[in-house]
Amino acid sequence: MSTTQDLVLALKAELRTAGMTYADLATALGMSESSVKRVFAKADMPLSRIDEILRVLKMDFAELARKVVDTQPLAHELTEQQEAAVVADRLLLLLAICCLSQWSFEEMTKEYVFSDAECIKYLARLDHLGIIELRPLNRYRLKVSKGFRWLPHGPVMRYFREHVAADYLSGGFDGDGELIMLVHGQITKSLAATLVERLQRVGQDFARGHVAEHKLPDEQRESYTLLVGMRTWLFAAFRDLKRTPPARG
Repeated sequence: MSTTQDLVLALKAELRTAGMTYADLATALGMSESSVKRVFAKADMPLSRIDEILRVLKMDFAELARKVVDTQPLAHELTEQQEAAVVADRLLLLLAICCLSQWSFEEMTKEYVFSDAECIKYLARLDHLGIIELRPLNRYRLKVSKGFRWLPHGPVMRYFREHVAADYLSGGFDGDGELIMLVHGQITKSLAATLVERLQRVGQDFARGHVAEHKLPDEQRESYTLLVGMRTWLFAAFRDLKRTPPARG
């Protein structure tokens, strides 16, 4: 879809939000309603016409452009190449995680030993990789969805397995708000799929809670990491003890 078509679609959405019909807009522009309908139906209008409509809506072009960007589809995963670039530099990986947690620029530079210039440099690299859109005043917009996940067998998860998992699991999980469970059993694939959906909702609840409480004072919040996993698996130390299933006649 062309940029002009995106702008026209955004204008249509703004007209609906403002409760304005094509007839209302035609009156404000001094045009006939049929002409306005024809302009929007073609979805190809000059910038001068867009500016006229924006004046009626009391908007500026920059605001409309931001709305176009905000409606673009968000990525659910990165590519192998994007992840490899992120994990190749631990400072870039750290800031990627901060951005996915929706930390502000001020929070990043307060919590970690980045100078303002260094932080901006790494945010620009994340922008180049398509993970964020860097905006004025060191603000940014995530270009990944709320359901974003690292590739299961990609560079970041390989890094996690090699360098992070043992450190994370070495904790006692016995503090306030901490829990670890290991549950084994045999169930149907359909029930397993249902449980996975529930676990995904738990992850989404965690993410929503993080956003909702983000503006609370630091002393009221603690850093938690939720690790959720479910797979068909038999502990390697037990595999040689398992009987070979009898051959079927």
